[in-house]
Amino acid sequence: MDKNLTFRYDKVGDILYIDTCPPYAEQESEEIGDEIIARFHPESGAIENLEILFFSRRLNANQEFQLPISAALSLVS
Repeated sequence: MDKNLTFRYDKVGDILYIDTCPPYAEQESEEIGDEIIARFHPESGAIENLEILFFSRRLNANQEFQLPISAALSLVS
């Protein structure tokens, strides 16, 4: 099933949230590098949410940054 990506920014915490579903308590979470937190489906292990910490600092640095994940993007009909 295709899922839309939802982007939310918490200005106070300086965190960009990228979600395929609302976060929930049963998700496992792990830092996957460079202050990026991934939240995983508890059974499948699929990444459902990402939290990019210190997001404005990354933007202000005017440097490219990469997420350590692979993605297959397509339009949702």
